Amino acid sequence: MARHKEFDRQKALEKAMETFWRYGYEGTSIQDLVESMGLNRGSLYDTFGDKRSLFLAAIAHYDETVVEKIVTRLEAPDTSKQAIINYFEDLIEGAATDKTRRGCLLTNTAIELCPHDADTAKRIATNLERIENAFHHALQRAVAKGELKNIDDLKALARYLTCTLQGLRVICKVNPHREVLKDITQIALSILD
Repeated sequence: MARHKEFDRQKALEKAMETFWRYGYEGTSIQDLVESMGLNRGSLYDTFGDKRSLFLAAIAHYDETVVEKIVTRLEAPDTSKQAIINYFEDLIEGAATDKTRRGCLLTNTAIELCPHDADTAKRIATNLERIENAFHHALQRAVAKGELKNIDDLKALARYLTCTLQGLRVICKVNPHREVLKDITQIALSILD
């Protein structure tokens, strides 16, 4: 008779995501995952497969949780130029108070794995495209409200904002001081003026 799994799959996946986010794919061992998830090796392998399968599930979970919050916020019906500015301000605050300097799982993964892992690169690109599209929708609403003028290519501007966001995530890992991040953001967002 098969044993009933006695753990919450989503909570275990959340713990795996946090572990990969903190240490990276290569820096995370199966033992790290076993300890952080509170599972034995057999349960981990039976439920999630190998380390790579668990990592890809953690990336999907990041998309469903962290990226989804970004997208929802930027695609809200009342989104305006100020919502974009507020998003970056909140990013700065979060980075300045994150003692672990973990940055962004997507950015970390892009740097670590994407140059030599086409499947992971495709998944990360899809997630970043979701963020880019959310910025694009927010920009379209800001134009419709008369908040932005003289912007020729909103799609290019959405790409720029996505790039700025990811660049800030990297800088946050090295220099998470509010003043530095505010200076960068102020200049980057001046394009919206």
